[in-house]
Amino acid sequence: MKKVPLSFYQRKDVVKIAKELLGKIVVTNFDGQVTSGRIVETEAYVGITDKASHSFAGKRTSRNEHMYSAAGTAYIYICYGMHQMLNVVTNDKEIPDAVLIRAIEPLEGIEIMSQRTGKKVNDKTLTRGPGNVGKALGIFKHHSGLYLLDKEIYLLDNGEKISDENIGTSKRIGVESAGADALLPYRFYMKGNKYVSGKNN
Repeated sequence: MKKVPLSFYQRKDVVKIAKELLGKIVVTNFDGQVTSGRIVETEAYVGITDKASHSFAGKRTSRNEHMYSAAGTAYIYICYGMHQMLNVVTNDKEIPDAVLIRAIEPLEGIEIMSQRTGKKVNDKTLTRGPGNVGKALGIFKHHSGLYLLDKEIYLLDNGEKISDENIGTSKRIGVESAGADALLPYRFYMKGNKYVSGKNN
């Protein structure tokens, strides 16, 4: 397997990138502890024009600054004061498009993931939902800004191509306050995968 190249993240269509991230492998390597999982659910956020995005209308704060970084940067934010959410920054520098990794299917370091999450049984809740993804992978806010082609957080391409018939599309989850933009079909998921956090058929 090879690391997902920078050119993948630099493309202009964040919605297409979100769809094509399905099947990619996200890996973390912190203090010699390696954990990984296959991406099975994503959501796209179209920067400045998307009312569901942290950077809508050009909003720029210390919290979302890494959204404006170069493509291939990890953007981590904290939700509800506790969940560390992993996002992949795309497009050109200063254009704050990003993809939220909502769910992964655990592959490597499952025992470590269980310790981090406090799960005694490796069931579907281990890495289901973006909060659990961050916890299982050992990701925290201070990891925001890491480059996804370095050694701590990176994505691998195993050559798997997911057919359109196996990909579900829906509106995003938990962004109802975004009005009409809440209905945009920017969520993608692997149909029938038990780790998908919402509707998956």
